[in-house]
Amino acid sequence: MNQQPSRPQTALDWFRYTRHHQQQQLHHLARLGEFATLISHLIHALQRERGASNVWLCSRGALFGSELTQSADRVDEALADFQHWLADKATMMNGNAAAKLACGLWFLEGLPELRDDIRDLRLPPEQAMDRFIRTIQPLMDIIPQANDAVCSPQLAKALTALYSLMQGKEWVGQERAVGAIGFTRGEFDAALRQMLVDRIDAQQHSFSTFLSLAHPEDAVLFRATAEATRDIEQMRREACTRTAANPQSATRWFAIQTARLDALRLIETRLIDTLCAVALQSLQHTDEDEPTQDAAFAAWVVEQSNTTAAPVERHLLPLVRQQARELEKLSRELTSLQETLEERKVIDKAKSLLMNHQGVSEELAWQQLRKLAMNQNQRMVDIARSLLLSASLWTVTRKS
Repeated sequence: MNQQPSRPQTALDWFRYTRHHQQQQLHHLARLGEFATLISHLIHALQRERGASNVWLCSRGALFGSELTQSADRVDEALADFQHWLADKATMMNGNAAAKLACGLWFLEGLPELRDDIRDLRLPPEQAMDRFIRTIQPLMDIIPQANDAVCSPQLAKALTALYSLMQGKEWVGQERAVGAIGFTRGEFDAALRQMLVDRIDAQQHSFSTFLSLAHPEDAVLFRATAEATRDIEQMRREACTRTAANPQSATRWFAIQTARLDALRLIETRLIDTLCAVALQSLQHTDEDEPTQDAAFAAWVVEQSNTTAAPVERHLLPLVRQQARELEKLSRELTSLQETLEERKVIDKAKSLLMNHQGVSEELAWQQLRKLAMNQNQRMVDIARSLLLSASLWTVTRKS
């Protein structure tokens, strides 16, 4: 590969400078695979320690003592590898990624204190889980920051598929942690059930995005090994339709969810390998252009000249795109809040209908709706809408 010219002067010199910059970006993405693997390993270990901590706390130290120690050891090993890499190659970080890294490391530095509080049973499990989540999220967010260097649709697709799977996996990890609280306590109150439902819904959204972008082989592997199993669905129904849960189910819940997370981890590794392969392939194509720089330059000039945007407009284009992304994000958040509010109203109406016609409590009405939703594999709001639509046809008399 040609060296970057020290003082570009001619048009061809500047073309070579541009090509060199693109190659640097591709080298950065190729090396990102090693970094992403280390982050993935560290997050996976933290997710396991989070779940084990919840069982330990909810059982008041009666369960998962050895699992807690083992999971903490795995985190420490993964963290040592991660810090070794940072000491050697941290200069690869751009500003946004470095900011996320600083947040993640700040929480990681507080891990010994958190563990002491957990071991001594000084924290409620919900608070411990929240501190683990705050540690994991900024580490995950480092990965999409590489989007700043992505100019290839194939690279953007591979990177987005990877992040979507990682986010879905984190929702599964949180589902495992929430379920561990309820099953170990022997009950799921309304708040805990809602936490579980929210995480089930969130993971489905992330995995849908992943499946829309993933290679067909990865999608097949996901459906075969990493979707929620029948056992998971059965225990979800138990958690969401009963106030009382079987405390002996905590170990089983942790085991089957851990198996799913391990399967997701294998797919995550495949996606990281894919991202690196795409980056290396793109890098190889730019290297192959070197012997015919004049021809490549001519083709590049024609391509750049065909754009209709004025120079000033081109300069503002990145800013406009950023503003558009921010507006889109705000719009999605507002729409989501509005939809959630409307869905709550529909569900409340359906609950009132059941309470009036069957003389049941609000809690029992909610459980009936949730059971119908789980049995029919539909969202609760869709069940509620169907119930309201058919209400005029009911012939069931109200219980006295």
